[in-house]
Formats: sequence, structure tokens, C-alpha cells
Amino acid sequence: MKLSPLQWLAVVAVIVVVSVAASPVDDTPPAAAASATDTAEDDEDDDGGSVFPFKALQLYNTVAGYLEYIFDIVIAPITGGVSNKKQSPTRVSYKKFQIIRVLPSDEDEVLDIEAMSEEPGVQVWMPIRLNKTADLVLPPSVARDVKRFLTQREINFIVLSSDLERSIHKQNPKSPSINQKSELKATKGHVMTWTRYHRYQDILDYLMYLSENYPHLVELMPIGKTVEGRPLKVVKISSGQTRENVVKPAIWIDGGIHAREWISPAVALFILRQLVENKSYRTLISEVDWYILPMINADGYEYSHTVDRLWRKSRRTATTKSGRTLWDMSYGCEGVDLNRNWDWHWAGVGASQDPCSDTFAGSHAFSEPETRAVSDFILDHKDRIQVYLTLHSYSQMWLIPWSHTKKLADDYDDMMYLARQATEAIQKVHGSQYQLGTTPSLLYTTSGCSDDWAKGKAGIKYSYTIELPDKGMYGFLLPAEKILSTGKEIFTGIKSIAKSILKINSMKEKTKLRG
Repeated sequence: MKLSPLQWLAVVAVIVVVSVAASPVDDTPPAAAASATDTAEDDEDDDGGSVFPFKALQLYNTVAGYLEYIFDIVIAPITGGVSNKKQSPTRVSYKKFQIIRVLPSDEDEVLDIEAMSEEPGVQVWMPIRLNKTADLVLPPSVARDVKRFLTQREINFIVLSSDLERSIHKQNPKSPSINQKSELKATKGHVMTWTRYHRYQDILDYLMYLSENYPHLVELMPIGKTVEGRPLKVVKISSGQTRENVVKPAIWIDGGIHAREWISPAVALFILRQLVENKSYRTLISEVDWYILPMINADGYEYSHTVDRLWRKSRRTATTKSGRTLWDMSYGCEGVDLNRNWDWHWAGVGASQDPCSDTFAGSHAFSEPETRAVSDFILDHKDRIQVYLTLHSYSQMWLIPWSHTKKLADDYDDMMYLARQATEAIQKVHGSQYQLGTTPSLLYTTSGCSDDWAKGKAGIKYSYTIELPDKGMYGFLLPAEKILSTGKEIFTGIKSIAKSILKINSMKEKTKLRG
């Protein structure tokens, strides 16, 4: 059989990888605390199996990628051959991946868990902190050894999910049939529901429905496009009414900056529905203007639906002039963390300059069209926007700037006062308790975040990040049946914020008149 030049290169890659994989490896992961005998016994019945070393697979991807690159720029021009174009990615399976919750009780245990989290394929969903629970995702290739390691170290842990793929399938109901969609559109005018997580096109269609059916309240404001060309549309909700010489305050709400946090855009859409379609809240619209962007990271959101449910970043791919990617040699090195890309202490603590990291901050501040579009819009309206709210998940927290430092903002007490009123209002709905404080005090220190930028650069005094439910039982996989309850309680908290702003403005107005 005659092989093509590219096939010969692939053969060379395999030979190199197999040779390296057969070589002894010096570094021993923490999970190797178990004896070699125990490991050999476990391998026989381990569901994950040990078919090919993970590092060898990474090496294969890297070598094969570079060989393909050499083929493209050296061999192809001579032979007239063309390498295979990148095919559509196959769906990522999380079959038999496990979610565990650990509770380190001293600094040594924190260090042990941090070292363990460096194992190939391990994801940290919630940060590892002393006397605080942390949630980790374990691939089947290391799950057994990791749990044995924790047991030997006497570190407390529980298994939240023994098969992550099964949990993923349970999160969202089956998509309605074409007939069901047609019926929904005929009766309601749109297919949007709050009993499932919808795709981005459904979201855009709903925004269009609102603008066409409530033109006196809703204006769609295109502000740009994503890396892959999807439109970004801000919904302005306003009655247009205003008192003479009084500028109406505005509130900004955005969602979906992290792709896998599906509850975030769903709640933003619920708030939209309440403000526009529920006549009970006409007062809020007559006295406050609203700017709502339900989805910032539309590319990543779609990717989380079609390829990798747990994808976090955008879908940026850096390319050379020849079109060859700089870091596409292994999966996960695409994209930018859009909540590390803002021009406020950019690329500082808590942000990475490694393109393969989930917290990659981008090549420079506002390198991404999504963050540039949002920041430009906010700066154009900063004289009216008095509240900035960004919706994330998970952990049920109401977070106050600053994120990049443990030092409190000068007006920390003012921000706390409004936030406390909001969280107390939320608790009255379903009893949900939201922790209140700065990001470093409750989670971790990080930089280049949107809420810090909104306060520090745009000058929006009341700037908050709301971490939606839950506290970890479902994590990023909050079932769609929770959308309505979550939306109702968050909307209650936001109504509280709006009323507080109106009171503050009224007091300022009275003070001016007295003066």
C-alpha cells in the first residue's frame, strides 16, 4: 500500500510517541502514593482503563501538529499535496468522570489537594481553601488513585456525582420537536420557555419578538459581533417618560460571560420577560431605564451545547499570517476568559497568560471583540448607568469590588448597604441565602474582571457580581427546572436595588433644592 507524505509523517509521529511513552517517567503524581501492587490490581477492574498514557497522547497531538505544519509549508508546495482540513470537533464525553467535594482542615491538606489538582484532566470547580469545601472533577483515569490518596492522607471528601455525563444528560429536557416549536410560535409568538436552556438563535428570536411586539418599551441595540460573527444585541427597556430636568437612572445587566454557566443568560432573559411582558412592573420602567445583554460569550455558549458542556472561555483562535494556529496543538488551548480580559489590573493575580489555561487573559486588555463591544457601550452611557450587575454561577454569592485586592473600596459600606437589602429580599422569596462580601474574602483574588472595571474605569458606583445557585450539589449543571425559582428570587433582589437607587436619587434631589 502506497502512503501519502502526510500519512508517512503520521507514522513517524506514532513511532516517536510510542518510543517516549515506553521510556521511564521521572515525575510521580501524588496519587501514586498507593503501592504498585495496589495499582496493578485496580487496573484490572478500573472502568476508566489504562489504554494509553495521557501525557503520551498530549505528546502525540503536539508532534503530529508540528509535522502537519511542516507538511503544509515545506512538502505541500513541492508535491502539490494538501493536508486534511480541520474537521468538526467530536463531542466531549464525561462518561464516568466524577465530581468530589473535599474539605482541607490544615495547610498541609491544602497543599496536598493543590498538588493533586495538577493531575491530567482534573478540573477545579470551586477554589481550594482552608476549612472551605472545594469541588473537583476527576477523569476516570485518575479517579480511583486520587480517592485512595485522599483516604490515605485522611482528607475528608464525598462523591457528588459518579458519572458526570449522566448528570449532563439530566440537566436539560429534550429539545421540542418541530411540531411542538411550531405550536409554541403560533400560540405565544416565540419558542422561548423557562423550563429548558435554549440555544442562542432562540434567544435572538425572543429579543426580536419583544422589539416587534413592544416597540414602545423595547429597543434592540446591536453593539458588535463575536469572534465567530454572532451578533451581540443589548436590549434597552424604557417607557421614555421622564420628569423635566431629571435624567432617568439606568441599570445594566449582563449574562453568559462564561460559556458553561447556562443559568446566567436564562435568568437575564427571565428578568427581561418580567420587565417587558408583566404589566405589574411598569413603574420600574417608567422611573428606570434598563440595558440588558443576556449573552456576552455567544460562541462559547454554543460550543458548550454542541461540543463540550463544561467549556468556559470564548472561541478565539490565534493565527499566524499563514493561517496556522499558534496553540492549537492540543485540545483546550483555544479561547480567552472574557472575565479576565478587562482593562483593570489586566493579567495580574488570578489571571493566566497561558493560552491553554481556563483563565487565559488574552493577548492584551480588550483583545476580544466581545469585551470591547460591551466596554464601549458602557462608556458611552456611563453618565446614566448607576448600577452594573453581571450574572455568573455558581455558589450563591453577591460579590462586591474589589476583586484584584483584599483592600476594601472607599465606599465599601455604601455598596454593602444596597447589597444587603437585596440579599435579604432574595431570602424572603424561597429562603435562599446568598453570602455577601468581596471576591477575595469569599472566593479568590483575581484581576481583569468586568465588575472591577465597571467601578474603577467606568465610574459606576454600585457594581456587583451575582453568583447564582446552587452551592455545589449541581454546580454548573443546575437543572432547567430551577430556572424559574432562581429568576424570581434574583429579580426580587434587583427590584430592591432599583428602589434603593431611586431613593438615593430622590434624597440627592431634595438636598440640591434645599441648597
